[in-house]
Amino acid sequence: MRPALIQSKLKRYAAGQPLRVLDLFAGCGGMSLGFHRAGFHIAAAIEFDRLAAASHALNFEGHSLEAVTAPSVNHARDITATRPEEAVAHLQCPLAESIDVIIGGPPCQAFARVGRAKLREIQDHPDAYLRDPRAQLYLSYLDYVQALKPLAVLVENVPDVLNHGGLNIAHEICETLQALGYDCRYTLINSVHYGVPQMRERMFLLALRKELKQTIVFPRPTHAFTLPKGYAGTRRTALKTLEKLADTDSFFQETPQPDANLPPAVTAAEALMDLPLITAHLEGSLKRGARRFTQGIPYADREPSTYGHLMRHWPGFESKGHINDHVIRSLPRDYKIFRAMQPGDQYPEAVAVAEKLFKAEATRRRLSPQSKAYKDLRKDFVPPYDPSKFPNKWRKMAAGEPARTLMAHLGKDSYSHIHYDGQQARTISVREAARLQSFPDGFHFVGTMNPAFKQIGNAVPPLMAYALAQTIKAALDDVAARSPYERRHDSRAETGLHAAYSGSSHGT
Repeated sequence: MRPALIQSKLKRYAAGQPLRVLDLFAGCGGMSLGFHRAGFHIAAAIEFDRLAAASHALNFEGHSLEAVTAPSVNHARDITATRPEEAVAHLQCPLAESIDVIIGGPPCQAFARVGRAKLREIQDHPDAYLRDPRAQLYLSYLDYVQALKPLAVLVENVPDVLNHGGLNIAHEICETLQALGYDCRYTLINSVHYGVPQMRERMFLLALRKELKQTIVFPRPTHAFTLPKGYAGTRRTALKTLEKLADTDSFFQETPQPDANLPPAVTAAEALMDLPLITAHLEGSLKRGARRFTQGIPYADREPSTYGHLMRHWPGFESKGHINDHVIRSLPRDYKIFRAMQPGDQYPEAVAVAEKLFKAEATRRRLSPQSKAYKDLRKDFVPPYDPSKFPNKWRKMAAGEPARTLMAHLGKDSYSHIHYDGQQARTISVREAARLQSFPDGFHFVGTMNPAFKQIGNAVPPLMAYALAQTIKAALDDVAARSPYERRHDSRAETGLHAAYSGSSHGT
């Protein structure tokens, strides 16, 4: 990158203008939200899914719900059909000066067959992604980096990209970015160590222009929690390819470890305790079908936790004294099972509970095991899936622990997150899923219940993104302080995640 271009971007920042972010594969905006809170300006976004793109536009572009849901309006864009100059045309400035930071998580499906030579081709052939449609999405991401020349790049993906068919994709990404003029590092981070009430392990890759001369660091944990064995095993599997790279992989950094003296991780109960109870389904008044609440529901008459207070008062996304989207699935067969399950119980335990309940009812009715009534009753009580094949299909949350990873599969069913309160006997609501993912109560999702669940499960937790945004901001603040331009005081600038729990204004 030309030194003059770097200086131009730093001069603009030093003059008090926010750093401009382009969010690729933006989803509904989890990563955008974290950067927004850190004082960045979300200048542009690209998202293929129509409803997720509408959610992003609703929350970050100032559009009304009516505007983003109008039949004639479509905010979705295909990155393979949208050139960088088109994506930032509305900023009305030279292409290479338009964006300071690019963030995003290219879908991992594109990584399986991307080879080293293909990744390097982007340097000399901006349209190289056209040659290999299986790798279009990732090569398009690199195309944007090359065209827009950001000061910083952040990539997020699942841990498996470190050992994807024997190939370490994160290493390959770093090699490519290094050739494009960036210092680059990657690591594995679990969001539970950063104030998110959820155990969510992800790969994060951070790159800064070499001319900035900044040592890349990842944010220090703010909360302590010992991960279950399953998460440790997943991490070991993901890191397996690193053994082959041994000392040659200078791009990998060890995962930042939490200090035992840090505050404990935020629990599911702390995240959800001030949300209203849901019991209509137990009274038979909840029907199947797509649904959303367009009217707000008052909070429960309970004092929120520190985390709950943050969710209510996130700067720029404050609630208006109520919540939306507190809706659940209709699962009448399973309410009695949910009630009887113990915290931490999974599908095999759920089936055992169902069998016990069924046999007790069959005995009460004096049904013969050979009768049709007996068999029909069993269908009314016992889920049909083989416990040996679907051991993790169900899970009842523990109130005193963070939740397990929320997945996009929430859009199909939410058995993976059964509410810890057996008296409510249900799976979590859309708003509860948002809380567990650290979306504030003033953030709204476009679409009905299932698409909203999917958007939440696909997102980067905003608090995790906020920690990473603060790290990038600190590096650029340091450069700006040493540049010929004196950085103007910005009352919004704060460091560390302590600000996330203070309720002080921080948005753009």
